[in-house]
Amino acid sequence: MAAMDEERGSTKRDRLARMTRILALLNAHPDGMKPAEIARRVDSSVRTVYRDLRSIEGELTMPLWSEGGRWGVDAEAFLPPLKLTRGEAMAVVLSARLMVRYADKYDPDLASAFEKLAAVLPAALREHVDRTLDDLSRRPTDETFNRHLRLLTQAWAERRIVVLDYTPAPYAPEAAPRSARVRPYLIEPSLQTHALYLIGWDETKDAMRTFKIERIRDVALTPESFAAPDAEIDGMFERAWDIIADQEPVDVVLRFAARVATRVREARWHPTEAVAEEPDGSLTWRATVAGPIEIRLWILSWGDDVEILEPTALRDDVAATHRRAAAAYGPPLGRPTGSGA
Repeated sequence: MAAMDEERGSTKRDRLARMTRILALLNAHPDGMKPAEIARRVDSSVRTVYRDLRSIEGELTMPLWSEGGRWGVDAEAFLPPLKLTRGEAMAVVLSARLMVRYADKYDPDLASAFEKLAAVLPAALREHVDRTLDDLSRRPTDETFNRHLRLLTQAWAERRIVVLDYTPAPYAPEAAPRSARVRPYLIEPSLQTHALYLIGWDETKDAMRTFKIERIRDVALTPESFAAPDAEIDGMFERAWDIIADQEPVDVVLRFAARVATRVREARWHPTEAVAEEPDGSLTWRATVAGPIEIRLWILSWGDDVEILEPTALRDDVAATHRRAAAAYGPPLGRPTGSGA
């Protein structure tokens, strides 16, 4: 009975959230929107949108208008919830652009947040954000991923333990699929992998662990709660290169060629980094990071402009990768092995 009540409550919350999103969309589009456009934005059917529009008018008593196949909300129905400076408005635009470049799937909740912000932007910026979100809405929807993300967000917000089935990456130390009881501490995006990660205390392993949400096969909320994590979790990410913070710290020393020295200096790549210029113009770069997995990809992106000095295991691993790449490419196309110049 309790499970049925919770399911009915969840359905009501989803319906209310959807109607709230529709209102936000209509408020952001003074000229109105067609129900098919609304349906695409909220990831629903046109029939459901029509039903929601009638409920917004009848149950929520919001003044809507309909003309020429477009629906809108009375301009007097909402007051701007906040005022942004021009610089703050530009930050919203850049965030929306970054979101679109990062996202490989459509998340209705993520888009909704920017729709609400766009509603209070100057017209030129609002139109640009709207085009950005329209582009995002054409991307495929992963309903399983979105459901897992909503459950994990709820668990994070309510500090509730979750039980999940997880399939680690093939290169992970524990690559076999497994179940875990996890206290969700953070949900973080990765710029390196274009993915979302759950960081939390894995009671099954009695340790902090990082879970790529795309690799979670199933997740369930439990009624059990947990205490707020201590301040240590903030310090963890000072060691992480990107997302992974639950590995043993490793001291990494690199030598960058003089031809890329300026480019290396233009950014601060890690909180612990120290950079020294050598007499020949090359750079010696040092940092202490949580494990070598993520920094390895960054090192490889520099090609032959960087050499690993420490640790030896990482140097050998990357050297072997370059040898395999060289073997795969072989001689230049059109020039058989053994041919003369």
